[in-house]
Amino acid sequence: MYGLWKPRVLGSWRVPASGPVIFAVNHSHNVDGPMVMGVAPRPTHFLIKQEAFIGPLGTFLEGIGQLKVDRTSADRTAITRALDVLADGGVLGIFPEGTRGDGDFASLRAGLAYFAVRSGAPIVPVAVLGSTEKRGRLIKKLPPLRSRVDVVFGDPFEAGDGSGRRTRTALDAATVRIQEQLTAHLHHARRLTGR
Repeated sequence: MYGLWKPRVLGSWRVPASGPVIFAVNHSHNVDGPMVMGVAPRPTHFLIKQEAFIGPLGTFLEGIGQLKVDRTSADRTAITRALDVLADGGVLGIFPEGTRGDGDFASLRAGLAYFAVRSGAPIVPVAVLGSTEKRGRLIKKLPPLRSRVDVVFGDPFEAGDGSGRRTRTALDAATVRIQEQLTAHLHHARRLTGR
């Protein structure tokens, strides 16, 4: 990441040094996941669509501990592997909107709330900003080489209400709380970086 772009990492000291953590990352560009993996203070295991696991790239992703997920159904294997990462005290990376979009956390899926409530792991919001710059781009799906990309880590927070309930109502309420926290972090990160 540092060889191709100019990452500026802010707030990495906020990431707990040990224990299970979930990174909730906004997702507007192909480089967001690799950028977070490259600059995070701890190894990160992302849930990545199974379509990316082809040929040498698939072998590489599996080799660095990334998790293949079938987005067309409730992928029990991927869910179990993600919960195992957290049970082992690792870091799970999630794009809570499920796919690339505007990167504004406007439409969250329930998966993030499920993992957070089920595992009890704190969520650390992560904003990746600057990867959507259009000028000077050699490859359409990547930011211009040597351009600055800001990665801003926020304060960890708990998603659940403390009851430990995992009902649909509890998960819906957790999703609302998560969305408020992530949106507030994104606004803060934009003010901080001027993006």
